[in-house]
Order: sequence, then structure tokens, then C-alpha cells
Amino acid sequence: MSTYRVAQVADVGGSFEVVERDVPRPGPGHVRVAVEACGICHSDAMFVNAALPGVRFPLVPGHEIAGRIDELGEGTQSTGWQVGDRVAVGWFGGSCGHCAPCRQGDFVLCLNLKVPGWAYDGGYAEAAVVPVDALARIPDALAAADAAPMACAGVTTYNGLRTSSARPGDLVAVLGIGGLGHLGVQYAAAMGFETVAIARGADKADFAKQLGAHHYIDSTAGTPVADALQSLGGARVVLATAANSAAISATVDGLSHRGELVVIGADTEPLRIAPVQLLMRARTVRGHPSGTAQDIEDTMAFSALQGIRPMIETAPLGRADEAYRRMLSGTARFRMVLTTGTG
Repeated sequence: MSTYRVAQVADVGGSFEVVERDVPRPGPGHVRVAVEACGICHSDAMFVNAALPGVRFPLVPGHEIAGRIDELGEGTQSTGWQVGDRVAVGWFGGSCGHCAPCRQGDFVLCLNLKVPGWAYDGGYAEAAVVPVDALARIPDALAAADAAPMACAGVTTYNGLRTSSARPGDLVAVLGIGGLGHLGVQYAAAMGFETVAIARGADKADFAKQLGAHHYIDSTAGTPVADALQSLGGARVVLATAANSAAISATVDGLSHRGELVVIGADTEPLRIAPVQLLMRARTVRGHPSGTAQDIEDTMAFSALQGIRPMIETAPLGRADEAYRRMLSGTARFRMVLTTGTG
């Protein structure tokens, strides 16, 4: 194969078009992945709209990549990876290895993090060249279309919970049961937490229970969310997946003493939290980024073990623009995934 297809945006805020390019060769320390599936993440809109510095056009987004290695670059033969290995690549698309976070082993906070679609062409394509340190091994039990969202949405929710202060039996609330939250509820229940799902509308209660939630709070019911959480004993952890600062702020008083608010839903509006809300009960608020390649492997292994899968809608690469617009509209249930037909 001398050419391959990519779905690219030519200009800021433009539509996706599928074009052919010459197949790239992986350089030193890189491999080429034959992409089988790539999730469409809401953060891709930040790249399409040039809301982040250094975005270059034409742009090929995609940081939820699943596929197989089809060529090894120089220096990667001794890393244990082989042609044909099933791999995933997420928001963590490689690190520099020399900045302060990297030197401290905190690679996901690398100051020069190589996010696919930002640092290099992403997975809205039939192939992608990626740094070898970005690779996560996909377990046999996961199909490519299910593995792809695990590389961002999955690892973010899973890691946000497993690095929290919650322990099995603790009350843990998941705010939002959309693209992130529907995974968060499944992970929380599988980790042994008494799981509370919080969303808008009484009609979502049955769905929340199907995901494994023990309790459901309708944030539109009239009772403040914080009061509803306190009636259950107070949440040790609230995993805030909804990208809504007002809704996130409304959960703080629902935390128990030394409770923890873990924010993974991205909103540009400030949180409205008074210092006294934190001081008097020794509560904490922290943001949580995605996860390293090892974290992605852990997420996929746990998902395979517990039978956890993302709810997805698939579309062929040729319909990338339609699939992207469906993601933006909020009508997808719950993750859009592009497929290439090569799996």
C-alpha cells in the first residue's frame, strides 16, 4: 500500500474531508499503526477550532486510537513490540522524558506531552505514526471499537477513581452519565463502591441502575444535590464527569468530612466554591488528567475482567464529518467511533 486515507480539516472550524496521502515511514523511536478504530472525543473540537496553541492545519485529529503495529522504526525492535501486536494510543501520545514531571516519573503531566492530533497526525486515518512509549497493549477480549474509547474516556474515569481516596464500601458519586459518566458508574460499581449516579431527569434512573448504580439523584427534582448526597451519608468522592461548572460546584456540600471532588469534566467557567466549604470539613478539590500508556493497559485489562464496555456508535472513516457533528450535537449514545474496515 503506497497511499492511505485520512479525514482532515483544512482550515480552522472547517468540515472534514477524506483525502489520500503517501504512507508515512516511522522514524527512530516510532512505530506505524494500522488504525482499525478511533474514538471521537469532545476535546477534538478544541483542535478543530484551534482553541489550543500550536495546532497546525490541515489537521488530522484523533487520540482514541486502536489498531495493529504494521512497521517498527529504528530502535524499537528491542522494546518488546512486534509487527501485528494490537495496540491503543490515547491522549498520552508520548512524553519528552526530560522535563521536571518526566524526571519525577509523572509522565502524563509532561510539559511537552505529545497528544495525537496536536503533536502529530491522529487516528482519523487508516494509519498513524506514534512514539513507541505511547503504546498500550489491547487484551484479546476487547474489540478495537471498544478499546479505542478506553484510551481516553475509559482511562480518565478509571484512573480518576482508582487514584482517589475512596475505598471499597465508600459512597462514591458520579456526576453525569454521558460519554464519561456511563463508564464512571460501571467502574465505581465494579471497584466495590456504593455508587450514586447524578444526572438530569427522572427518566435516567433505570439506565443508571442498569450501569450498576445503587442510588440515583435527579438534579432537577427540587432537592439540592448536596442535600441528597448527605441524606445517604455524604460522598467520600464525587467524580465530576459533567462539563458544567455550576453542576460540579453544587456537589461540594454533599461531600463527607475529608471528602474529595475529582474533576474530569472540562468547562472554561470557574467553579463557585467558597473556602469555608472546604475548610470546615477538610474537603479537597483536584483535577485529574488522562493516564499513561500503562494506565490505559490497566484500564483495558480491568474492563475485560469485569465485562465493562463503552456504549458506542460506529461510522466508517468516510463519514467522519457526520460522526463528528453527531458528537458535537450531544445525541450520540455515548461515544462515536470511526472504523476503517481493516480490523
